[in-house]
Amino acid sequence: MERKPAAPTTLDDRVKDFLAQRRIAVAGVSRGGQAAANGIYQKLKGAGYQVVPVNPNTDSFEGEPCYPDLTSIPGGVDGVVIVTRPEVAEALVRQCTTAGIQRVWMHRSFDKAGSSVSPAAVAYCEQHGITVIAGGCPMMFCSPDIAHRCMRWILRRTGGLPA
Repeated sequence: MERKPAAPTTLDDRVKDFLAQRRIAVAGVSRGGQAAANGIYQKLKGAGYQVVPVNPNTDSFEGEPCYPDLTSIPGGVDGVVIVTRPEVAEALVRQCTTAGIQRVWMHRSFDKAGSSVSPAAVAYCEQHGITVIAGGCPMMFCSPDIAHRCMRWILRRTGGLPA
């Protein structure tokens, strides 16, 4: 019988595992300018990832097809960054089971006011074997600029990064 590898347990291991994937959805991209999801989408795309935008209110984003939900993405994705309201995050993680997505990163901004983290969504991921990063931002780990490198340093020292 083949053994399934153990799920990554530390934040650093979960981040490495997430960023080792090549096809990632970003849920919450916006046609309206400087949304955090847009910056994450651009950062991942610039780093060579195949990035798939998700927003039920638009058919395209930056010239690419935009999908209304995770189950509509042709060929699926390896992970999803959720940059939405927490209650939308709950619906999205439920779609992960159907879409076969095993990695979720729920964005939380520096001040925690702009958080996508939902305790119910985190619990759902844990109950369904989905590796979850509940907070922080991929931009702090994926070729970070000086501002995001500083944020990661501060949050690591103040306990602001997810466990």
